[in-house]
Amino acid sequence: MSNCFIILASGQSKRFKSNKPKQYILYNNKPIYEHSVDKVLKSGLFKHVILVVRNNSFIKKKYPKNVKIIKGGKERSDSSLLGLKYAKKLKIKNALIHDAARPNFSIKLLRKILNNLKKNKAVIPYIYATDSIKYNFKNNTYNLIRKNALLTQTPQGFRFKDLFKVAISNKKKVQDEASLFINRNLKVKFIKGENTNYKITYKKDIKQNKIFYGIGFDVHRLIPGRKLYLGGLKIKSNLGTLGHSDGDPVLHAITDSILGACKMGDIGQKFSDKNKKYKNIRSTILLKKIINEIKLKDYYINNLDINIITQTPKISKFKKKMIQLISDICEIQKNQINIKGKTTEKLGVIGKEKAIACEVIISVIKYD
Repeated sequence: MSNCFIILASGQSKRFKSNKPKQYILYNNKPIYEHSVDKVLKSGLFKHVILVVRNNSFIKKKYPKNVKIIKGGKERSDSSLLGLKYAKKLKIKNALIHDAARPNFSIKLLRKILNNLKKNKAVIPYIYATDSIKYNFKNNTYNLIRKNALLTQTPQGFRFKDLFKVAISNKKKVQDEASLFINRNLKVKFIKGENTNYKITYKKDIKQNKIFYGIGFDVHRLIPGRKLYLGGLKIKSNLGTLGHSDGDPVLHAITDSILGACKMGDIGQKFSDKNKKYKNIRSTILLKKIINEIKLKDYYINNLDINIITQTPKISKFKKKMIQLISDICEIQKNQINIKGKTTEKLGVIGKEKAIACEVIISVIKYD
């Protein structure tokens, strides 16, 4: 028996007022729904992922076989039931149902829900309201005690057989799966959710962003007896780059461009060549450290344009692998990276195969 994660991404997004449903709008560098799929796959907690969509044409990314994409229904409850019916074909113990419009949940929350499902049939995350709440019913207005008002979130976790039983017999329109249990007076375990796990409903919920640009440049001498790394890729060569680290001019130039765009100094300040702990260190490690730092400041890479200037080796046959490596390290899509190989027509130290240089122009997005 395994865990299944069902993502509901088939809503019409009428309140968002866009030509494209909000779940397919770019947010932090990728469509909103992708954040949920990627995070769930990264967690390693779920054997099956079911993505319920309105239109398959919006799904551009290729996913592994354990991600099944199915067509949703007219209402949210219809799409949820279609997801559950598909999951019934699988051997499922626990099912988590999630709205794609909440891309900011954490893996920690997933673990918390699954742990609580060991002793409960339904686990619902919530946060407390911060505003005063009034309830209007038949032209009468009532005050609600704020501490008693729970704002429920997704993902919501359930023992699959119990959820399927109440969902298949439900005849009423409900806003979430927790309502199915509450309407039948079934026990629900409420756990503390996350304030950052807000739902994107209106355009204003997508934070405004600013674009910044940076330039990176690096050059290394070529000498015998050293390894040659370019763009994180080890390349077979009689000559390697001289440097305090592994001497990868491509990753160094990328790192410097990021630091410049984000106003964070330069690579020499961050990783001094006087510091022994950086001796022969892989530049992949240094770049990853910077990527983690800029995420904490809400910067995200928009695109990279990379010129590798070398007489030899020829870059064309290494481009695809370099782009894949850089994509993985920087946590961006491959189509956000462009690499060009340039020569100096045998002029200067580069033309005489005594050095390799790289220059990078980057744009980054900062979400306020």
